[in-house]
Amino acid sequence: MLDAVVVGAGPNGLTAAVELARRGFSVAVFEARGTVGGGARTEELTLPGFRHDPCSAAHPLAINSPAFRALPLHRYGLEWLHAELPMAHPFPDGSAAVLARSVGETAASFGPRDAGAYRRLVEPFLPKWDVLARDFMSLPLTALPRDPVTLARFGLVGLPPSTLLTRRFRDEPARALFAGLVAHVMAPLGGFATSAIGLVFALAAHARGWPVARGGSQAISDALAAYLRDLGGSVHTDYEVKRLDDLPPARAYVFDTSPTALARIAGFGNQYADYRYGPGVFKIDYALDGPVPWTAKEARAAGTVQIGADRAEIGAALRAASREGRAPDKPFLITVQPSIVDPTRAPAGKHVFWAYGHVPHGWTGDLTDAVERQLERFAPGFRDRVLARATAGPPELAARNANYVGGDIASGAVSGLQLLLRPKPTLFPYRTPHPAVFICSSATPPGPGVHGMSGHNAAKAVWKRLRQT
Repeated sequence: MLDAVVVGAGPNGLTAAVELARRGFSVAVFEARGTVGGGARTEELTLPGFRHDPCSAAHPLAINSPAFRALPLHRYGLEWLHAELPMAHPFPDGSAAVLARSVGETAASFGPRDAGAYRRLVEPFLPKWDVLARDFMSLPLTALPRDPVTLARFGLVGLPPSTLLTRRFRDEPARALFAGLVAHVMAPLGGFATSAIGLVFALAAHARGWPVARGGSQAISDALAAYLRDLGGSVHTDYEVKRLDDLPPARAYVFDTSPTALARIAGFGNQYADYRYGPGVFKIDYALDGPVPWTAKEARAAGTVQIGADRAEIGAALRAASREGRAPDKPFLITVQPSIVDPTRAPAGKHVFWAYGHVPHGWTGDLTDAVERQLERFAPGFRDRVLARATAGPPELAARNANYVGGDIASGAVSGLQLLLRPKPTLFPYRTPHPAVFICSSATPPGPGVHGMSGHNAAKAVWKRLRQT
């Protein structure tokens, strides 16, 4: 009998398996798709030789993850590549605000009236970032805070809505860039604790950047799987699990799945019926004949580029997708251009480019024209560079990854109390009604992103049970 079986080979499932195997437990992972990866995969979606990331592409949370940093993933081929700038936020007049590694460079891009306010916001936390990140991404019941005073100060700043925090800024560059940071998790700008979301992304950039993985996001998943195998664990792909009886006998079962899928497989009935899923996304992967012709020079040097003319436009796009049930006319876009630092991603002289905008949950329309109109505002002539495109709306994303219910790549609405208490209001989020069954997906704290911390935290709950039985 195995000690633990993990269902789902996304970053959280693989991290949970690794953490258990490191402690001497026998572990097997079962994945429905033909390869490991979940939200961290790389595929040729458009033309031969163009390697795209179907979901996550830039990884500020991965490089800053306490779980990943404790693992020897570099020995298994994971290499981080950094663009000159982690992120840029261009404006229609050709100017741009930037999120640079340097706090000073970032502050200067906001203009003299907001430079000081930005410094005062981030500089108190940056020297203690590693401890803060560990405390922020762990539950008190899985690890006591190492610096409770700093964590409490962070909470005082981060728990209010981002609309209150941005009042510290007087001009649009800082306000728009920070609003865009919050929008990465599809949270309404006025939502509870949205200031913390923006702060985490900003601090992550200053601490270690927003890199891409050489060769694509698949490298993260492949490194985790290879390390797991060296620890004696096994990985089984093309293995769809429809009920617990499909799995071999084990002392514990750990699910890197959506709560609704877990309830169906484990026979939990309506256990997670109140769990809310958020807006979907419409994503386009491009094969380009050259780099994106951004008007702002800063955007040409950035790994990630946010597209939204101002805070009002970003807020309107989020409201349209999350509350009004319609696709925005001017979608807020998150874009990544990996091939500016990784020539292995496209043939010589060519580029891959990735963009998505928010749409209502389960939306079945086509946002391509709206996305490309937005891109043309900030990169005139963009359409002329397109060799091929691969589009994926909510139905296609859900078919590609069952955790993305209705196209929700956050695996659950990141709003209200569900931002912190997911998948249910409980102090033990990784446990389920069955004492031997656990959940470790992004539907558990600390939530969405490629960081493995949900798997890391869940593994602690699992090994405590295994040592008791």
